[in-house]
Amino acid sequence: MPSSETQTSDSPTPPASAPTSAPAAALTVAVLALLTAVAPLAIDMYLPAFPQMATELGAGASQIQLTLTACLLGLALGQLFVGPLSDTTGRRRPLLVGSLICVLAGIACALAPTAELLAVARFVQGLSGAVGVVLARAVVSDTARGPAAAKLLGVLMIISVIAPVVAPLSGGAIIATLGWRAVFWVLAALALVMFLGVLAFVPESLPASARTRGGIRTTLRGAGEALANRTYLGYLLTFCFSFAALFAYIAASPFVMQSVMGLSAGQYSLLFGLNALVITATSAVAAALAGRVAYRRMIMIGLTVGVVVAAGLLVAVVNGVPLVPTLVLFAVFQGSMGFIFANATTLALAETGHNAGTGSAFLGFLQFLLAAAVAPLVGIMGEQTAVPMALAMVVSIVLAVLAFAVLTRAQPAPAAGDGTTEPVEATG
Repeated sequence: MPSSETQTSDSPTPPASAPTSAPAAALTVAVLALLTAVAPLAIDMYLPAFPQMATELGAGASQIQLTLTACLLGLALGQLFVGPLSDTTGRRRPLLVGSLICVLAGIACALAPTAELLAVARFVQGLSGAVGVVLARAVVSDTARGPAAAKLLGVLMIISVIAPVVAPLSGGAIIATLGWRAVFWVLAALALVMFLGVLAFVPESLPASARTRGGIRTTLRGAGEALANRTYLGYLLTFCFSFAALFAYIAASPFVMQSVMGLSAGQYSLLFGLNALVITATSAVAAALAGRVAYRRMIMIGLTVGVVVAAGLLVAVVNGVPLVPTLVLFAVFQGSMGFIFANATTLALAETGHNAGTGSAFLGFLQFLLAAAVAPLVGIMGEQTAVPMALAMVVSIVLAVLAFAVLTRAQPAPAAGDGTTEPVEATG
């Protein structure tokens, strides 16, 4: 397991036994992108239908948000299971099984007659969809290092933020013409494409010689080693608390923008998408800068902007939720996340060596566990005030700053450096 004391910069270096080539086939990268996109699509695509679903299913706002929480819990628990499993069995088989179950879960969601049964089906959908989230990152970590890995993770991050842009827009159009149940038929179809894509274009990325052995005891030992690594834990918490701050906005936005601000479902979908374009742009910038600007420097920029904007947003909503300033603050906050997510993920997974599946699993588990906790909290009085949302954003981003400042340390820069890092290319 790489140690922070042995690195010469914050660009992670590959272990001696790392795979010798980065994933190059465009179709393989496209499938990895789809694996990354399915979870945010499943989370966000039906958001514009929340008020409509509450009416049709005879449920309150909190019951409808519980279907979101159920999906997030499934995503969290699924990653915790499948990540260590994949370190033992390889990546391909869990991807195929999980994708197939995700197809069936999407169909169950589409047919659910009550909010309670929908929540159960959503939990299974999240549980099975977790394989794509955790193993797409693990495949990249298996096959690339340094700036090559950061760029690929940046591409996956861009996809993961483009998906929330597309999700409410496409979901709003589907809901307007075919109803909210059609959203889940679409998700089932995407899961089927995911299954076929893995079957055809994603080879096994973890050779048998690099897999962990010894069953659950070895898995638990590897997990313990990862969590005992102060640097890994710091970047993990930085990522996860930052995501919790962003998700506080995502979960509350349907009711805040429609019930509090008075926007229509169509206006909400459009503005949600336009706001999310900002994080797409900053994620692209961060990916382009990988290997030239220190990852830690980009993380610090993102955290600084995030704290300032979250505090400003709290002041704004306490004083009456002014429409234009609030939307601008939403957009800038999302933009700040683009400098945090891929860079913190790169540095965290660099600390795990061949246990990348386990490292990615803990990252995804805590990411969605915190999101699941945030979703119902921001729903408190969600149809009357945006204060719970803004308060959750402030608390979460402050915790991310504390984790970064206390648990991670800057590594010695190259002697001739000016704050940038020397590119560390993938071998081969």
